[in-house]
Amino acid sequence: MRIHVIAMGGAVMHNLSIALHLAGHHITGSDDEIYNPAKDRLESYNLLPTPGWNPDVLNNSIDLVIVGMHAKKDNPELARARELQLKIMSYPEFIALHAKNKKRIVVAGSHGKTSTTSMIMHILKQSHIDYDYLVGAPLEGFDLMIRLSDAPWMVIEGDEYLSAPMDPLPKIMHYHPQYTIITGIAWDHINVFPTHETYIQVFKDYVTSLPSEAEVYFYDGDSDLRHIVNSMERQDLILRPYKAYPHTIHQGVAVLSHDGVSYPLHVFGKHNMENIQAAVHICLRLGLTEDDILQALTTFRGAAKRLQPLFLSDQTKIYLDFAHAPSKVNATVKAIKDQFPGFRLITILELHTFSSLNKNFLPQYAQALDAADEAVVFYNKHTLTIKQMPDLDTEYIKNAFLKPDLNVFNQNDQLEEYLRNIHKTNTVILFMSSGTFNGVNIKSWAVS
Repeated sequence: MRIHVIAMGGAVMHNLSIALHLAGHHITGSDDEIYNPAKDRLESYNLLPTPGWNPDVLNNSIDLVIVGMHAKKDNPELARARELQLKIMSYPEFIALHAKNKKRIVVAGSHGKTSTTSMIMHILKQSHIDYDYLVGAPLEGFDLMIRLSDAPWMVIEGDEYLSAPMDPLPKIMHYHPQYTIITGIAWDHINVFPTHETYIQVFKDYVTSLPSEAEVYFYDGDSDLRHIVNSMERQDLILRPYKAYPHTIHQGVAVLSHDGVSYPLHVFGKHNMENIQAAVHICLRLGLTEDDILQALTTFRGAAKRLQPLFLSDQTKIYLDFAHAPSKVNATVKAIKDQFPGFRLITILELHTFSSLNKNFLPQYAQALDAADEAVVFYNKHTLTIKQMPDLDTEYIKNAFLKPDLNVFNQNDQLEEYLRNIHKTNTVILFMSSGTFNGVNIKSWAVS
């Protein structure tokens, strides 16, 4: 097919473009700006477009137009596609079409989606099971974040955010899986779901939309999830609660045990043990043994920016994590503190999303950084300008976090100076962001 991808520069969208290209389709695309790593990766496949929107590239020879969420409703290429009456889809709609005849596993929830999806993918790969996948971050051992083939299974990270400007359905509503995990619910995306209730409703609708006999594995420690499940009127779903996989800590390493055999892990933290239990449940349903599953997990090192180690020595540990929403920040900070109890913990959090930069949402971060011995919040004023949001006051941020000694920076040189003055001995430094710290090269600093 001839497929045109609007807003192809995003993490998922550029991977989708490459996957479609590798599947034999003729791919064109566009975006207003494309940054690395997407830029270099698209260029390596001769898919990198000239920056900007160009409606003239669309004509009746195009079989399908796939639109990413970064495009606006008034996007000129989208308007041209409509004018030509071309077939238009959001990427979740396309993934659902691709997977309609497969057994589908969807990992949903406010946090832990990428980690749990990655665990399942890693286990299946180690077990030589053929499957397609869509995951939200790069994973060691996988060239792309998306695979499209004729495999009988597909593992999908199911985002609750809207699908595309012309498709306001939450992404998870497209997939209708036979097996799903819901990791937990914590209010996010205030720009789309202005209240906790509207956010909870997405997951109610998702469970209601599942096909008959679908198996729902849900984290039993989440009160909102339990309420959704307990109030379900449908009797044709198979509801299976789960908790954290039992583990011990030996010389700072999390260890799982089964039938007298110990399985040391590279990952740690309460949330990862919950994610592991969910992944184990799914992989058992695919016919694997628990010993094979746990053995595969001993070589799992996590997805990119999920407690990703940047530098490790006896005296200094530096990690990067995608945590940005309050529940994710709180859980990640506690996981690090519990893992390294004898170390000083410095946390550096970037406010980058619409929710995290919204004055009405900021109080949700109250005490999220309390476990840190020293804490920094960084934001970039240009990000506020791009998102057409008002400026933030330093004292307001400190009050929102309920941490009077919080360091708040909004300039690169302030953060860079702070980093230069950190004494790294007996210290763990945890960077958290869904962005890039406005280009501050933390990876270079970490190994310097």
